Amino acid sequence: MSEENYLNILEQSLKKKLGVLNQIRVKNEQQRVLLSDPELTPEDFEENINSKAALVDELNLLDEGFEEIYARIREQLDAGKEKYHEQIKRLQELIRQVTAEGSSIQAEEQRNYKLAQSKFESIKKQVREVKASHKAVSQYYRNMTKTNYIDAQFLDNKN
Repeated sequence: MSEENYLNILEQSLKKKLGVLNQIRVKNEQQRVLLSDPELTPEDFEENINSKAALVDELNLLDEGFEEIYARIREQLDAGKEKYHEQIKRLQELIRQVTAEGSSIQAEEQRNYKLAQSKFESIKKQVREVKASHKAVSQYYRNMTKTNYIDAQFLDNKN
């Protein structure tokens, strides 16, 4: 396979990576909306996380393939920079776009992480309140049915 074909494959790989990054951006936005929803179900959140994980796996495969192909043609590219100038320029621009998109997504991930932390803290607080309420109700019920009631007793210590 010629260097031009490899360069075309690298370009396609970067374009596909941009597409996957855009899909991750959409999943991040969905996740932000889910975390803001007071009626969030664990299943909805888990579905979002799983679909995002699949996209991340796809990104990793694209990265591995890109690295492998680039390693094959690195020396030829270095030797023939003038010959492949336009393609290299396009690849560099795509890499800049991928890097910018990746940085933006990392910032979104941090915001969503903070939202998730506050959501889970809220859920923990609700669970503690429910447990405290349940304990109070149980204690009230026992008192009302006098299950913990012990009659007064007298102990005679005389022998």
